[in-house]
Amino acid sequence: MTHGPIRSRAATEEKSGAHRDRERPPAPDPLPHPVVDNHCHLDIADGDWLATEEAIEAARAVNVTRIVQIGCDLPGARWAVEAAEKHDGLVAGVALHPNEAPRLAAAGELEAAYDEIERLAQAHDEVRAIGETGLDHFRTGEDGRTAQEESFRRHIDLAKRLDKTLVIHDRDAHDDVLRILDSEGVPDRWVMHCFSGDAELARACLDRGAHLSFAGTVTFKNAAPLRSALVVTPLDRVLVETDAPYLTPVPYRGRPNASYLVPHTVRAMAEARGDDLETLCAAVDANTEAAFGGAW
Repeated sequence: MTHGPIRSRAATEEKSGAHRDRERPPAPDPLPHPVVDNHCHLDIADGDWLATEEAIEAARAVNVTRIVQIGCDLPGARWAVEAAEKHDGLVAGVALHPNEAPRLAAAGELEAAYDEIERLAQAHDEVRAIGETGLDHFRTGEDGRTAQEESFRRHIDLAKRLDKTLVIHDRDAHDDVLRILDSEGVPDRWVMHCFSGDAELARACLDRGAHLSFAGTVTFKNAAPLRSALVVTPLDRVLVETDAPYLTPVPYRGRPNASYLVPHTVRAMAEARGDDLETLCAAVDANTEAAFGGAW
């Protein structure tokens, strides 16, 4: 049975508008070693641009053999668990996106939502991560930040209690993310999803035990500070992601993204770092297992 095109409201609102060019990019050359796309939203593309089964097979054909499917609201979290149970090579992350928390709080639905996220995380071995959670000062104004910070703290606590990986969304909120992490204490495993800072922030996160995950943004012409962060990240802390269907790498920026386009990002990362491509791929593969609690 094919899952329906459930869309994660938080993720959809978070990203910039509709894609103008929807032509599917051609597949790149396969990578010389398997890698993992550690942050993907297959549910948003399914039924709209690229069906889940097709997306998984296209990724495998270029040696992107495993995917972490991230749910950002309750429908997305349920979908992530169902997809991970159905498809080999998928595991799930479940959470309330930072932009969901103020909305749910205003509707009086936040406690019930927390309860369901915890239930999903406890009941299903396929759930490896609590995330994406964190802070977003771009979409959420001052009036919603108290709820957002409280939600972040509760997700940190949940990741620690259940021994799950914490996956952090940080948009225009670097200092406050670090402040809350220092206040709550970091879990044993945590990932800075779609890392968006410079070398200074990278070092601050690395000092706190993070794995840093780089998306297609690292290929953008104006991303020199991000590439400097990539360069200072040790080989054993580097991850790669799509955040698909968003953040499509050059040369297809502006079209919908998918896991099969990861090779463009990895090749750009290897060039920026001066790494042998196969060595970087092998490191990313091993690092993702370490960051998400072992092989799957």
